[in-house]
This record gives sequence, C-alpha cells and structure tokens, in this order.
Amino acid sequence: MGTMNISMPDSMKTFVDEQVSQRGYGTSSEYVRDLIRKDQDRTALRQLLLAGAASPPGATADAAHFQRLRQRVALRSGGRSAR
Repeated sequence: MGTMNISMPDSMKTFVDEQVSQRGYGTSSEYVRDLIRKDQDRTALRQLLLAGAASPPGATADAAHFQRLRQRVALRSGGRSAR
C-alpha cells in the first residue's frame, strides 16, 4: 500500500478529526479512503449515466414488455404464477 502525506488548514484537520470520531473510523486514513471510494463510485455512476444518455433509444417498456418479463420469470420459476 502506498503512502501519501497531505497538508490542510487546521480547520479542515479539525473537521476530519471530528468525522473520524463521530462516524466510527479508526483513523483519518480510513476516513479519507472512504471518501475516495465514494468519489470513485460517483464517477463510475456518472460515466454509466452519460453512456446511457448517449446511447440510442431501446425498446419501449410498455405493458406488453412487462407482461413478457413476467412470463419469462414464471417459466424460470417452474411455472409458478408471476404477477
């Protein structure tokens, strides 16, 4: 695992220390890693949303579409009724 040292104003360090204490993190490193993971997740989600927005329209999800899905589920579940 790599190491990174960062500088921040005292007010930010105080905030980080409070978050570590209040949210149950063991160290400030755990808190920062969690923030980075959440930012990575947001970035990945944004990329997926942008890719979806740029893609051509798909099939219409009308009542018939959902009925076909229910039938597929019913077939896979051994013929039990899927509403």
